[in-house]
Amino acid sequence: MDIFLLCVFLPLVTVAWGQYSDDYYGPYNYGDNDEWVNVYWQGFNFQCPHGQVIVAVRSVFSKKEGSDRLWNYACMPASQSLGEPTECWWEEINRAGTEWYQTCSNNGLVAGFQSQYFPSVLDREWQFYCCRYSRRCPYSCWLTTEYPGHYGEDMDMMMYTYDYYIRGATTTFSAVHRDRQWKFIVCRMTDYDCPFQNV
Repeated sequence: MDIFLLCVFLPLVTVAWGQYSDDYYGPYNYGDNDEWVNVYWQGFNFQCPHGQVIVAVRSVFSKKEGSDRLWNYACMPASQSLGEPTECWWEEINRAGTEWYQTCSNNGLVAGFQSQYFPSVLDREWQFYCCRYSRRCPYSCWLTTEYPGHYGEDMDMMMYTYDYYIRGATTTFSAVHRDRQWKFIVCRMTDYDCPFQNV
């Protein structure tokens, strides 16, 4: 009977696995040996390897370390349907101590983060590293839930949704907790070039 069940379910498992192919995000590999990309009070610059995009963000908060966070990121190759990145750049700086909203310009996808800590406001400024893939355009965009769920909590955001990409974020800053909550802007990308671009 066990061999019969194996013969019935093995083809189903094979078909289900094949649906995800190379585009499936997971499992994530955060840096080398799960190390953080920064230490408290220190700036950092993290960029995915060429042709890869950010698919997960992990962070832990410490009030005693200046209400700062340790950060780590995971990257995965962009879908083969997008091709190779044609251009990459750093976006404008988002200032510490303020709320902000930003997407990658020129239809770019987030492929890195740069941050500097400011002890005077117990917060960080941020920049996105963005990459454009030919003239592909975003559609079906949405905002994630808040990460972390409450100020001062650990943060673990992973892209479980098939073939969606991070294009930016909106953040709120608490002057009481000296911490941020993030909502990531997530979109699908067309499989064809578009005649328009965002600003």
